[in-house]
Amino acid sequence: MKNRTPEEGLTALTDDAERNRLLAEMAEQSTDMISRHTPEDWRFIYVSPAVTHLLGYTVEEMVGLSAYDLYHPDDVEDFRLRAPTVNYDRGLYTHTYRFRCKDGHYTWLESTSRTIRDPDTNDIREILVVSRDATHRIKADKASRRLARVLESTQDLVIFANLDFTVSHLNEAARKALELEHTDYSAFPLSWFVTEKGLATLMDEGFPAARKKGNWRGELTMRSLKSARIPVMLELLAHRSLHGDIEYFSLVAHDLTEKKAAEEQLKQYQADIDHASRLVTMGELASSLAHELNQPLSAMVNYLRGIERRFADKPTLSWGDVELPITRSIRTALRAGEIIHRMMDFTRKQEPVITRLNLPELISEMIDFCENMAERLNVRIVFEPPSDLPAVRGDKIQLEQVLLNLIVNAIEASASTDDEDVTTVRINVLPHETGQLRVEVEDDGKGISEEDMSRLFDRFFSTKETGLGMGLAISRSLVENLGGELWAENIPAGGARFSFTLNTTD
Repeated sequence: MKNRTPEEGLTALTDDAERNRLLAEMAEQSTDMISRHTPEDWRFIYVSPAVTHLLGYTVEEMVGLSAYDLYHPDDVEDFRLRAPTVNYDRGLYTHTYRFRCKDGHYTWLESTSRTIRDPDTNDIREILVVSRDATHRIKADKASRRLARVLESTQDLVIFANLDFTVSHLNEAARKALELEHTDYSAFPLSWFVTEKGLATLMDEGFPAARKKGNWRGELTMRSLKSARIPVMLELLAHRSLHGDIEYFSLVAHDLTEKKAAEEQLKQYQADIDHASRLVTMGELASSLAHELNQPLSAMVNYLRGIERRFADKPTLSWGDVELPITRSIRTALRAGEIIHRMMDFTRKQEPVITRLNLPELISEMIDFCENMAERLNVRIVFEPPSDLPAVRGDKIQLEQVLLNLIVNAIEASASTDDEDVTTVRINVLPHETGQLRVEVEDDGKGISEEDMSRLFDRFFSTKETGLGMGLAISRSLVENLGGELWAENIPAGGARFSFTLNTTD
């Protein structure tokens, strides 16, 4: 090494002093805590004033203390044994740990340290450390890890998509449902996992709404890599940067397969119950229907026997001789056929068909259907519909079921054993305040007790000794499915009134 002249040595000393002064000034003003420690027990030789802000101690209180005395007990061994929380890179150790503050609580610090060695002996003279508060980062890391665990453990399908609508990440449930457990799905287009209709919904509604409002929610159908269809309730979220730009999208899909299957099973169960209810109602009308069928059949027999008696001994006949009795026989046969056809339609099991219906015409048909029962029980049915009523929307068989239940109940409630005492069932149709049509069926019975009124529409509750308790419950369900309401009330003058509303086609 070249020997320095006295002037060069003086200049070097001056430069070192200036550099040390500047370093000391930086240390004093830094928000990071800068400290020097002994190599054996890590006692503080020096600490910058930032220690007061970070830990609450004064500089004087820290000098002489061992860092090991301030470590959280769980972190001491990690540091001594150079656990994974201690990183080494090009002579610098970086360590994240908990340090005890003066008030007793622990705060997270991240420290970078390096050893200062004697140039002659290479022995460690001291350790220089720069420490900063890592509390917010540690909390954020923990929150991210918790969210990641939730993300992987949830049964919902979670998909992260890039701005070009390619997939960047799937959680375990999504990988399994979409059959991608052993496939590199990165950069797969999102369109591979949504049906054509579902993709159109996302592009036309979902992504525009997410860009504008931040989220969108709707039902659509996804599909796996092998084309298995998965009905889902999807939540689409747009994730923005600090500057407000959208960075990526996430899709959280709740599998509705079981729910849809349960709904379909419930729908089938409801259809079975409705069908059974119609059969029960038909059973209640059996004797009246038998009488109604007996009349045209007896008439046909009488017409044909009359022809037999009148023309048995005549060798030839003209059409004029038999036209009247045969024409009457045909008409009565057609009437009997209509009755049977109506019974078959009413008891047939079929899917609902919503059509435009003439309500007064439908009510008149049901009144005709119940006429014989009403006569047998000394009940008169009165129905005078107003003119120019709008058509209603509904399924013909279901509305017949509702009307038949209410009319039969009203007839039975009004029944009289005295042939001289004829009671009345009144049916009215009038506009409702909601814009719907309201149908009222009023009886001349005893009314409904307060106790029965609260349970009237419960399944399996009946005021009849032989009733199944399904008619009113099913009727209310059918009316509500069509967007209407069904309710009951007592009439002050006596009797009860059952009312229901229906949507019109206007």
